[in-house]
Amino acid sequence: MAKRWYIVQTYSGYENKVKADLEHRIETMGMQDHIFDIQIPTERVTEIKEGGKREVKDAKIFPSYVLVRMEMDDDSWTCVRNTPGVTGFLGANGKPSPLSREEYNKMMRKSDKGDAPKRTAVNVQVGTSVRVTSGPLAGFDGQVSEINAEAGKVKVSLLIFGRETPVELTFEQIEVIV
Repeated sequence: MAKRWYIVQTYSGYENKVKADLEHRIETMGMQDHIFDIQIPTERVTEIKEGGKREVKDAKIFPSYVLVRMEMDDDSWTCVRNTPGVTGFLGANGKPSPLSREEYNKMMRKSDKGDAPKRTAVNVQVGTSVRVTSGPLAGFDGQVSEINAEAGKVKVSLLIFGRETPVELTFEQIEVIV
């Protein structure tokens, strides 16, 4: 029987608990020969806190989902399905569907580019006062007028030569003024 990756749906916020509980169940039920690996898809994210302090952390890419590498049979299905916090397998017609290698790599965001943070998260909102920290406008203060989290950019209204000017900046170029 083939070892394949399956997507397991969990209650929101229970991904780590499901992983720990499933690892315990595998050991106590002797399922090591049927269930081989459990992964939670995450990516490195740089968060910019107040005062411009940067913090790198792992963020879940697909909240409420866990990937399980297993040989699908009645016993392994029962072990996973009856783990507390698990709501079911993803698949068609109620039958779990295995992932292809390409799908797994895409979900886990596997690449050869190293482990550098993939995106930046900033705790700013529209109206937040910020200071530009780098680039030709470094030192200018302004207010956030628009946020594009997916692109990692903000639009900031800066007062340049007495005129309000909208400027698009990356999250790395600003810091929140406290």
